[in-house]
Amino acid sequence: MESGQRRNSAGETIPRQIINRFTCEFNGVMVIDAALEPAISANPYMEFEALVPESGEFVFTWYDDNGEVYTATEAFEVS
Repeated sequence: MESGQRRNSAGETIPRQIINRFTCEFNGVMVIDAALEPAISANPYMEFEALVPESGEFVFTWYDDNGEVYTATEAFEVS
């Protein structure tokens, strides 16, 4: 996460690149959809609860200012 206010060793402004949205789905059902504003920490910690009635897969997705999308998945088994 870059605010767009820092400079590199050559004195040039480092372009802003901020994660502005985070989503989590479980088996295709939205669990959380959070809008992240520029004033948030560079390394934000997010915690949330989800009631999972069956085994399945979580899909975590982060969206940034440049239109890039980062995704991670995690299988979850109910025993």
